[in-house]
Amino acid sequence: MLESIINPKRAEKGPWKMFFIGLVYASLSILLVHWFFAKDQILSKFSGMIVVTFCVMFSLPFMYHIIKNEEREDEEITGFLGVWKIHNDAIFAFMWLFLGFIVAFSLWYVILQNSGLLNAQIGTYCNINSPGDIENCITDFDFTSKVISTSAMSNGTRLLSIIENNVYVMIFTLIFSLIFGAGAIFILAWNASVIAAAIGIFAKYNLSDIPFGLLRYMIHGFPEIAAYFITALAGGIFGVGVVRHGIKDKKFLRIIENVILLLFIALIVLLIAALIEVYFTPLLFK
Repeated sequence: MLESIINPKRAEKGPWKMFFIGLVYASLSILLVHWFFAKDQILSKFSGMIVVTFCVMFSLPFMYHIIKNEEREDEEITGFLGVWKIHNDAIFAFMWLFLGFIVAFSLWYVILQNSGLLNAQIGTYCNINSPGDIENCITDFDFTSKVISTSAMSNGTRLLSIIENNVYVMIFTLIFSLIFGAGAIFILAWNASVIAAAIGIFAKYNLSDIPFGLLRYMIHGFPEIAAYFITALAGGIFGVGVVRHGIKDKKFLRIIENVILLLFIALIVLLIAALIEVYFTPLLFK
C-alpha cells in the first residue's frame, strides 16, 4: 500500500520530500519490531536486523524506480559536469531519505528506551569503539551507561583504519547494487541504524541531546554516506545497462565510462569524509 501512496516520480522532483518519507519508513520499521517482536524470546535476539529488513522492504520501490530512471538519462551524457548535473537530484533524494532514517531511528530508539531494538547495531558500535572487549561492552550496555571511550590510536593509524573500513563498505555496496540494482539500500539502511545507535549513546539517551549527536556524526557522515549512494547508483546503472543494451552496444560503453567516473568521485568523497572524521570532528567534540 505504501508504494501506491508515495509516488517515486513526485519524490524525485522534490528531493527534500524524501526526508519525510524516510521518517515514515524508519518509524514504521522500528515501531513494528517494538510492538510485535520485542517480547518474542527468539526473534527479539534479531531485532536490529529485522528493523533494517523492514526499512529495506519499504524503500525498494523507490530505489528501483530511481536507478532505472537514472540509467536512461545516463545514456546521453558524458564528462564530470554532465554526470553530476544529470544525477545530482537522485543523490540528494538518497541523502534526504537517509537523513530521515537516522532522525527517526534516533528519536524512537531514545523514546522507547529499549536497547534491544538495535542490538546488532550496538554490537557494531562496540566493535568499533571497544574492539578488545566487545563481549563485556555489549553485556554491560544499558541506558544509564556513559559513552564508551575509543581506544588510543594515532591519527594516522585511525585514518588508515577508517579508510579501510569505508572502502570495504563501498565495495560491498557496489556488489549488492550489481547483484540487484536496488539491493544496496540494505547496506545504507544498516549504516543509518548504526549511526542512530551511536547518536543514542553519545546523547546518553536524553531526547534534548539528540541534535548534538546528529551534528557529531553528520559532519563526516554526510559525505561518507553520499559516497556510498554514488557507488550504489553506479552499480545499479551498470546492472540496468547490461540488461537493456548488452556489452557490445555503443550506449553501454558510454555507461561504463560514466560508472567509472561515478566510482572515482565516490572514492574521493570517501577520503575527504575520513579526513574530516579524524582531524576535524574531534576538534568540535572532545
